Amino acid sequence: MALAPARPGPAYRISLKGAACALSVTLVASHAHAAAITVTDDSGAVVTLQAPAHRVISLAPHTTELIYAAGGADAIVGAVSFSDYPSAARALPRVGDNQALDLEKIVALKPDLLVVWRHGNVAQQIDALRALGIPMFESEPKRLPEIAQNLHKLGALMGTEAVADHAAADFTARIDALRARYAQRSPVRVFYQIWDNPPMTLSGQHMVSDVIALCGGQNVFASLAPIAPTVSTEAVIAANPEAIVTGRYDDSPHAGTDDRARDASSPQATPALPKSLDRWKAWPQIAAVAHDNLFSVNADWMDRAGPRIADGAGELCAELDVARRHLGR
Repeated sequence: MALAPARPGPAYRISLKGAACALSVTLVASHAHAAAITVTDDSGAVVTLQAPAHRVISLAPHTTELIYAAGGADAIVGAVSFSDYPSAARALPRVGDNQALDLEKIVALKPDLLVVWRHGNVAQQIDALRALGIPMFESEPKRLPEIAQNLHKLGALMGTEAVADHAAADFTARIDALRARYAQRSPVRVFYQIWDNPPMTLSGQHMVSDVIALCGGQNVFASLAPIAPTVSTEAVIAANPEAIVTGRYDDSPHAGTDDRARDASSPQATPALPKSLDRWKAWPQIAAVAHDNLFSVNADWMDRAGPRIADGAGELCAELDVARRHLGR
């Protein structure tokens, strides 16, 4: 859980106020004769710029990926920690992380657009930045089509529509191709584990549930109310998933992409499953355990609501096809 930042003292407030005044003058001067650009962000707020943004700061790793994909490589001037894709993002000035933002550094970079993730950033600090009058676009895609919508809107805000529209079309085509190939295949009941002790998962409110359905899977905990609920071991056993999937934090493909790769004697054998899945081997009555259907997928691809979730979807779809073969379907 994000910790609330310490309350700024008088010197901090004076410094921030002075920087904000300078920023306001810069924004007014640079936009005096431009035509307005207006979009609606994921919170439902209307975002209006008087000219395309050319100094953009990203306040979440997934928004960094969206900005670059939408053509903003020359516009982005800062990002939060863990903004590591594409590789150019690693060289950007850091303005904090998901627990605390460096407000003075953000203002000093003179942004004309902030792209934020309300549920990933400290709410009080986002409100403080909003109070300074810096234009802000809230990005929180919850369904796969909303990623393409974010790309279109960010492209409009940055004046990079041609690049953004191409990226959105490519993403949509990839998702449509996966859906056409896999969505109608024999259903596989899936437990998607995001934490092992205690077990945590993602409900039907999360985009990962969309990806599971895209691949012809069924999220066994889709009906739970929290977006990231904690579930008991007994609940998992009772749900009897036919595949258990978790994220891994590297770029190597998991052994489940084909049966040969899962054979440790094969020259193409890949590293062992994450240890977080080992606990389930104690319950062989679970179908996923009985049929060797324990899988991992690239966590950055799956967990970030950006274009690379299409890569994660492709990986998961391949894993669930392995599960079907193991189940004799």
